Amino acid sequence: MAADTPIIDVSGLWKVFGGSAEEAKRLASAGVSRSEIHERTGSLIAVNDVSFSVAAGETFVVMGLSGSGKSTLIRCLARLIEPTSGGIEMCGEDLIALDDVGLREIRRHRLSMVFQHFGLFPHRTVLDNVAFGPEVCGVPREQRRADALELLSTVGLEGWGDHYPQQLSGGMQQRVGLARALAVDPDVLFFDEPFSALDPLIRRDMQDELIELQLKLQRTLVFITHDFTEALRLADRIAIMRDGEFVQVGTAVEIITNPANDYVAAFTKDAPKAKVLTADHAMKPAASAALTASELAGLARVGRWTVLEDFIPRLLSSPDPIAVEDDAGAVLGVVSHADVARLLEPRR
Repeated sequence: MAADTPIIDVSGLWKVFGGSAEEAKRLASAGVSRSEIHERTGSLIAVNDVSFSVAAGETFVVMGLSGSGKSTLIRCLARLIEPTSGGIEMCGEDLIALDDVGLREIRRHRLSMVFQHFGLFPHRTVLDNVAFGPEVCGVPREQRRADALELLSTVGLEGWGDHYPQQLSGGMQQRVGLARALAVDPDVLFFDEPFSALDPLIRRDMQDELIELQLKLQRTLVFITHDFTEALRLADRIAIMRDGEFVQVGTAVEIITNPANDYVAAFTKDAPKAKVLTADHAMKPAASAALTASELAGLARVGRWTVLEDFIPRLLSSPDPIAVEDDAGAVLGVVSHADVARLLEPRR
């Protein structure tokens, strides 16, 4: 597979529940709403002509409200439920064309999933839960147990291998689920709202854990959530889903600064912009600042990709603007108090 080839490539994917799939697809393509299609045909369109690709090592987050189709989408991608039509290529394989044997091989060696409900085996120890995938694949006992111990250490559960799942907190059980997913050394991991049942502080800890693991392991992740703040923390790109369709795909900055419609704008209205937007987004060109060279040289400086949250306290501590510089130290522009206030002003 060429370096620039997407590791996941989805084209024209549909999932229609009910017996009138072709008629439902025809009506949807003609612009009829999902609710009206359900009334007229009895069929429910869960995934509506979705196309996207994911690069190797990318974290692609799909978010939307309950009933938007995001969990159905990820189950179609893994073929836990069968798509009505469309194409799915993963790791160079045509998943739609694979028989049961081929799917088992993909799931054993290339793809793992982490769910909201942990699905751990209550009669097996934590260590044996993590080692289950390699056991199914025929890895010798001593090797799989050694690898499982290493993974437990990686997810912060060193010393817990001999315990049983019911002896662990919810956050710890989800760490076991993550270690189990990693045990087969997959290229791709699917996450279906894995942290949504956890308490807020534990949820944030798990997000931090996943961010650290991703920096270290560089796997390809498709992550489902209904929480925009979680999407902002984790995503390289975000797809916002509504009524089975992708209504916008882009980086967090693209979606926050240029929402495609009112639905997307509603998601981003209360977004923590200061954690996402950078000096580069707030600055004005140095030439327009009406500052002399000596005045410009005397300003505090930040890099162009510094997020607003990291330099707002410095900005507020002085009446002067802050100079923004590139990687070579050349001044690109300046950021004033008014510039930041304008950028962070709530959307009406």
